[in-house]
Amino acid sequence: MFFELVTEKKTVGARAGIIRTHHGEIPTPIFMPVGTLGTVKAVLQKDLEHDIDAKIILGNTYHLYLRPGMTVLNQAGGLSKFMNWERPILTDSGGFQVFSLSDMRKISEEGVEFRSHIDGSKHFFTPENVVEKQRIIGSDIMMALDECPPGGCDREYAKKSLMLTQRWLERGFSHFKSTESLYGYQQHIFPIVQGAAFADLRRDAAKFVSDMGAVGNAIGGLSVGEPTEIMYEMIEVVNDILPAEKPRYLMGVGTPANIIEGIARGVDMFDCVMPTRNGRNGMLFTWDGIINIKNKKWENDFSPIDASGKSYVDQNFSRAYLRHLFQAREILGLQIATIHNLRFYLDLVREAREQIINGTFEEWKKETIVRVSARL
Repeated sequence: MFFELVTEKKTVGARAGIIRTHHGEIPTPIFMPVGTLGTVKAVLQKDLEHDIDAKIILGNTYHLYLRPGMTVLNQAGGLSKFMNWERPILTDSGGFQVFSLSDMRKISEEGVEFRSHIDGSKHFFTPENVVEKQRIIGSDIMMALDECPPGGCDREYAKKSLMLTQRWLERGFSHFKSTESLYGYQQHIFPIVQGAAFADLRRDAAKFVSDMGAVGNAIGGLSVGEPTEIMYEMIEVVNDILPAEKPRYLMGVGTPANIIEGIARGVDMFDCVMPTRNGRNGMLFTWDGIINIKNKKWENDFSPIDASGKSYVDQNFSRAYLRHLFQAREILGLQIATIHNLRFYLDLVREAREQIINGTFEEWKKETIVRVSARL
C-alpha cells in the first residue's frame, strides 16, 4: 500500500497518514525541503537526516537536466547515489521553472521549447521525455509535465492552459506506464491539478486527475500571486473531489500559517523555498514568531535562537551570535539559519500530525497560527 491513512478518511479536513516508498516511509502531513540541484543549500546530508530529520526532499528536473546533466546522473546510478541520500526524493517536472522563463520559452502542443538560463542554449521538454528524465534521476515520486498559468490570468487563458495540461497528462501518464525504473525499484507519478483561480475549472481538473487513477495527486498553480483567501478556497474545491485515500501535494506553499491552513483543508505534502531562501537572508521562523536576525535589537540577546526549538543549533547558539555571523558575512550564519528554519518547518508538521491523531488539531491551529505569524 503506497498510502495509508491513520485517521478518518476526510475529504476536506486535517488527516494523518503514511506514504511508503522504496527509500523509506514518510509520515504525513510532511514538509519537503527543496534540494533543487541535488543539494539543500547550505546543509549537509547528515544534518538533513539527523538534526532536521527530513523524511523526503525535493529535486528539480529542469535544473538537474541542465546541471550536472542526465549522463552524469545515469552513470552515478541516479540522484540518490550521486548525492548520497538514502531517503525518498520527489522531483518536480520542471514545468514551473520553464514557464517562469516567459521571455525564453515557446509553448506548443508537442511540448515547450526553452533556452537555458545558464548559457542560452535551446532545449525541448515533452510530457514523454520529462518522464524519461525523471526515470534517470530515479526519484521515488515524479511529477507530470504541466503548464502553470500566471497568477491573475483571465478565464480564457486558464481554460486553454488547463486543456493543454490535461492532454500532456494523458501522454505523460501513458509513457510512464509503458516504461520501467532504471534502478530496480518502483517509482510513482503524480498528475497536477491546474485551473488558476476559477472554481469550475479546478473542479473539472480535479475530476480529470482523479480519473487517471494515480497513487497520489498534486495541486499546482497556487501561491503565484492570488490572494491567500482564494488559495484556500481553491484547495477546498479541489480536495472535495480528489480521492481521500490518496495523498495530496500542494506545490510551492508556503508560510507556516499557509501550511497549517493547508493541513486543515486536507493537504498531506508541502514544499517551499521559504525556510531556506529566507533563512539565508536572515529571516527566522520560530514558535514565538518571525525574527529578522539582522536587526540591532538582537545584538545583546544571548538567549537561544528558539527557546521552544529542539534542534542542535537552537540549543547551542544564541541570537546575538547568529546576528554577529550575519553582520560579519560568515557562511556559518547562513548554515545555522537554514538548519534552524528547516527543523522548525519539520517540527511544525510533526506537531500538527500529533495534534490530528490526538483530536486536538483545531484548538492547536487557532493558537499556533497567531503565535508563528507574529513579528518579533
